[in-house]
Amino acid sequence: MKRMWHHLFSAAVVFSITCVGLADDKDKPPKEKEAKSDVKKAPDFTLKDLDGKTHALKDYKGKWVVLEWANKDCPVWRARLKELKSTAAKFKDNKDVVWLLIDSTYAMVEEDNKKYMKENEVTRPVLIDRDGNVGEAYDARTTPHMFIIDKEGNIAYDGAIDNQKKEKEFVNYVSKAMDELLAGKPVSTPKTNPYGCSVKYKR
Repeated sequence: MKRMWHHLFSAAVVFSITCVGLADDKDKPPKEKEAKSDVKKAPDFTLKDLDGKTHALKDYKGKWVVLEWANKDCPVWRARLKELKSTAAKFKDNKDVVWLLIDSTYAMVEEDNKKYMKENEVTRPVLIDRDGNVGEAYDARTTPHMFIIDKEGNIAYDGAIDNQKKEKEFVNYVSKAMDELLAGKPVSTPKTNPYGCSVKYKR
């Protein structure tokens, strides 16, 4: 009789350990490979700039690419133009960094656009996306709306140029993200809420 109870007790212990093990496996956090599922590939595009030069994202493979959605008629974009220009200037001597403006405004007189950019010393290429296909592929919502594409072609940052001094101290998200990438570090703030005028897509 004692042996029978001993065997029953041993079986119960094994069953309990097995159940605990299964529960532990279920509650474990996702593996690192699964955690990387949030990585988003940057949609490819080919667009011409205001001077008629063609730019394709694939041509900048192996570089960091900053995309800035712009609209000369947007008062918010104009108000942040100084900050945008100074941020771009910070990285202009780094040959591994490419900064491109994209204008997805459905109605725009190109000559007026070109004149404004020249008068305001906007020297970065302004790519024309009148049908809005590229803007919608990126889900660009405002002017400005910023994206940083890393050397592997993934979107490393998506959001606003800065925090508009809403916090205790001013933070330029794009500048900070680029500094981190250039230092070989992950971007500490990969996504923020963009602010500005809504992109005027053709509907």
